[in-house]
Order: sequence, then structure tokens, then C-alpha cells
Amino acid sequence: MSNQNETNALPPKTCTIERLVTLQEDVEKVLAGQKTATRRNGRYADVGEVMTLQNHQYVVEKVYSQSLGELTDEDAKQEGYATVEEYKQSILSIHPGMPWLPKMRVWVHEFRLIQD
Repeated sequence: MSNQNETNALPPKTCTIERLVTLQEDVEKVLAGQKTATRRNGRYADVGEVMTLQNHQYVVEKVYSQSLGELTDEDAKQEGYATVEEYKQSILSIHPGMPWLPKMRVWVHEFRLIQD
């Protein structure tokens, strides 16, 4: 299936790409090349959209749904963490009172730096 077909199969965005990576710690991880994906409750970008962080541009390469129970340590590394547990604790500290439910689905936005 092509990227265009994948985009057509996705539900409408719930937010804008400008809100995809906003925490300073996350911005720094992206700029350092340590974070190449962001998981959100909603869909913030389409494949091919460009995110700008401190004059650097990143293109969204994949957007897909994933359950929290499917997360692997490799997924956590995309987020800039060593393990799923480290990622989980970070998310729960940002969202006090939020339960971590294995069946809960999130939207994964994978991106890469556009070389100048």
C-alpha cells in the first residue's frame, strides 16, 4: 500500500503538527537525534508533513496506531528512552492520574531530519 493510500485510510487529524513535539526536553532529544517518534492520543500529522524545530525540519514518514501493550524497548528508544518502563514512568509523570492501560491505543508519528 502506498503512503497516499495509508493517509487516505487514516481518520482526520485531531491537532496540528506544530503541537507534535512541544516539551523542551523532547525538543532537545529530537535535535540531538535521540528521538525519532512521538506517540499521542490523537493524530497530529499526515505522512509527508514537515515539522520545524529551532530552524531544523523533520518530515513525518509514518503514522499508525499502536496499543501501549505492544510497545517494545525499541519503540521506547525511538522516543528517547532506554526501556518501555522508563518511557512509561516519564509519560505518567507528565500526565498525573492517567492509567497505563495495555489496550489503550495511541498514534505513532515517526519522523526524520531533512538534510539541508
